[in-house]
Amino acid sequence: MQADEMEVPIINNINSNCNKQRPLPNGRDVFKNLLKDWESSMESPNLEFEYGDTDSLTAELSEIYSYTEEPEFALNRDYFEEDFRSHVRGRRWIELGQEQQRAYVMRLLDALEVTDRDKRLKVARAILYLAQGVFDECDTDTDVIHWSRHNVFLLYDMGVFTALLELLSMEMDNNQACSSAVRKPAISLADSTELRVLLSIMYLMVETIRLQTEDDRPEWRTAREAFKTELGSPLYNGEPFSLLLFTMVTKFCSMNAPHFPMKKVLLLLWKTILFTMGGFEELQEMKVRGRERLSLPPLPEDSIKVIRSMRAASPPASAMELIEQQQQAKRGRRSRRPLVKQDSLDTYNERDPFKNDDARDEEEDGEDADSGIEGEVDPLDRDVIIQPPPPPPPLRPPTERASLPKGLPWAPKVREKDIEHFLETSRNKFIGFTLGNDTETLVGLPRPIHESVKTLKQHKYVSIAEMQIKREEELQQCPMTLGEEDVDETPTEILYLGMLPNLSQYVIALLKLLLAAAPTSKAKTDSINILADVLPEEMPITVLQSMKLGIDVNRHKEIIVKAISALLLLLLKHLKLNHIYQFEIVSQHLVFANCIPLILKFFNQNIMSYISAKNSICVLDFPHCVVHEMPELTAESLEAGDSNQFCWRNLFSCINLLRILNKLTKWKHSRTMMLVVFKSAPILKRALKVKQAMMQLYVLKLLKIQTKYLGRQWRKSNMKTMSAIYQKVRHRLNDDWAYGNDIDARPWDFQAEECALRESIEKFNSRRYDKNQNGEFAPVDNCLQSVLGQRVELPEDFHYSYEMWLEREVFSQPIQWEGLLQQAQ
Repeated sequence: MQADEMEVPIINNINSNCNKQRPLPNGRDVFKNLLKDWESSMESPNLEFEYGDTDSLTAELSEIYSYTEEPEFALNRDYFEEDFRSHVRGRRWIELGQEQQRAYVMRLLDALEVTDRDKRLKVARAILYLAQGVFDECDTDTDVIHWSRHNVFLLYDMGVFTALLELLSMEMDNNQACSSAVRKPAISLADSTELRVLLSIMYLMVETIRLQTEDDRPEWRTAREAFKTELGSPLYNGEPFSLLLFTMVTKFCSMNAPHFPMKKVLLLLWKTILFTMGGFEELQEMKVRGRERLSLPPLPEDSIKVIRSMRAASPPASAMELIEQQQQAKRGRRSRRPLVKQDSLDTYNERDPFKNDDARDEEEDGEDADSGIEGEVDPLDRDVIIQPPPPPPPLRPPTERASLPKGLPWAPKVREKDIEHFLETSRNKFIGFTLGNDTETLVGLPRPIHESVKTLKQHKYVSIAEMQIKREEELQQCPMTLGEEDVDETPTEILYLGMLPNLSQYVIALLKLLLAAAPTSKAKTDSINILADVLPEEMPITVLQSMKLGIDVNRHKEIIVKAISALLLLLLKHLKLNHIYQFEIVSQHLVFANCIPLILKFFNQNIMSYISAKNSICVLDFPHCVVHEMPELTAESLEAGDSNQFCWRNLFSCINLLRILNKLTKWKHSRTMMLVVFKSAPILKRALKVKQAMMQLYVLKLLKIQTKYLGRQWRKSNMKTMSAIYQKVRHRLNDDWAYGNDIDARPWDFQAEECALRESIEKFNSRRYDKNQNGEFAPVDNCLQSVLGQRVELPEDFHYSYEMWLEREVFSQPIQWEGLLQQAQ
């Protein structure tokens, strides 16, 4: 499987979408377009969304089940009660004591070892009913969650997870089921029954035990730590549990096991990595501890808290403003007019920070001149809107302005490389020569340069990655002096070591699934079928059934996107913290497998519609559907959906994908140019319509790194976006992102940049993980007496023929001693 398998369809699709030109705005067409976008541009509400590792527990538990699986809840209950009544008469599960419950679970474990496949499945369903919280004996959703938590810890304590793992391995290696699924023209839920039951139990165990609560018993906390260590250690056939799930993903994508329930596998894989490695808050704590170990200064701020305190920017201009602009242009009003006040974008300052009054006048003149050229710039994409003088606005209440934070949200940062570059330029200008990497000597430089260097050093930031690169260079240069590196056996290190041999296959498989689940993807005959665990055996025959299945399929795809985006982001962040070159190799595999155009293709849609999609049926979500009476479903109720302002999982997925794109392109000029080549600026600008601060921040970061390549006209036409970048994105001193004068904006040897990075990665992997590469550095015995005194084992026939050997190889061969001496000199 090669990385370029996905290249052609993705890139061609991106290029075809990006190369489509909007028709020139003209008269009535412009008016229709403006009215069409009225609601999306004017009615964009602020989204009360709080980003985190996961959604609420009930939401996460409900997403493991498809709506098509609803009849199986009753099936699980029936199998449990049939077995339970035959062993415990006249009592319910919740009425049993701890020892009686343990004895019954032990009996179920014994029954799991029978050879009859159907009997094993019935026992597995009974265990699944226990993990689901014996819902038939509960009255509320809270009771179901309580008993589910109690039963899951009991099941783990009795060793059920290990037994399930053996059954899962057996089902994975079931060649008969795999070959049968490959030959089938249409795969349905029935083909993956055993796998779905096993994966559902394991998911419920991982997700329930992972979540900490205040009322956890001491033995539960101990069990959580033991389970976490167990999942992250190579205890399952010499590899961690996550690697087994990665193998299932690649086997599915290679078409060898098309019946695997991929949604459940991906959700379990994501939650296993989240549990064993830690979420975003744990990552922040690990980063703080890592800086302390390296004696680096503390972080200037907590990024999680800063982002949560940000306010969203305003969406693009409303249709009314654009209509007024068109009308006054027709009337020929060319008088001086003020710019629209950008109050919601300018969170911290009312005025544009880039311009003084003269510059503002210049820009207005330029905008007036440009607006006279019909069709040059689409008014829907214009950020600076000119209006007639409005009446004086009412004064804001003083409390609103007083509550805003003062100053910029982020402390500026400077790299060592930036200081070196600044001093090199200054020395060439004032002295005529440079001093290499010396950042201390300021002799001969004027006083303002001294002050500048002082300011730069005050904001100097050394990252953990820079320290790791420096340490790796030292180990490469002095392998004998520095000896072997002490590597901590962390869960991240163990997983990376296991993934390394097949890393490209894992990455390509995840991107194939992401491509198949993306809403912008079109169905193709050769694409993988990700709906195997959602399609029923009998297709719907009524309109209501068709609508329900359509919602279920869309929900299924959304959950797959959510799991893959969260999984990739977690992997990248943990690998970057563990070692920068581990992060770089995964990033390079993602880039070579066309991850950048794939994410851009994902965002090349009506992103507001995607985020506000209502592909959920609340009454069918677990645990609501098993506790409450099921109301009658109608086409109208399905169309109405829920009352939520946005879909949590879709907004979560969008933010994750933007963060992945940021990680792939940060400080990589070749990849930044890919954003420019694929015309990402208009795609990303449309994503700014979503009024959610965190999402807008990562969109603005992506726009910032490519502004220097987009040209002066683009920057001039998008000053509102430029202002938002200035106010919301961290500043790098000496970074000419807003003007395009930076040296990095010049032509760049992109291929050489990626090749040099690849070479560094290969050296790192060879030094740390190749056990056979130290042969040439093995110690040599240089003592003559010691060497001559060693006993050498010779073959038996040598004792009989050594005299002939001496005569032939030594005595009969003339030795030219003078020639040997000359060669030695």
